Amino acid sequence: MVDKVRFAFTVINPELGALSTLPYLPLILTYQNRCVSVSGLLDTGSSVNVLRYEIGLRLEAGLKCMVSLKRDL
Repeated sequence: MVDKVRFAFTVINPELGALSTLPYLPLILTYQNRCVSVSGLLDTGSSVNVLRYEIGLRLEAGLKCMVSLKRDL
């Protein structure tokens, strides 16, 4: 049997109220000796996961070549 877990919904836009609520998960991402606390959107129908560029930079997760490419643009 699968255990069920419930997550609170967060209001994204107070002007829209309940229409703008989305389930976010509190996460701690670690890479080598670095940790970053973030919130991740729970999307059970998603087939793609996205890590924001800024989060990768904060983790220093092997993005050295991406940093140089971004500077060249």
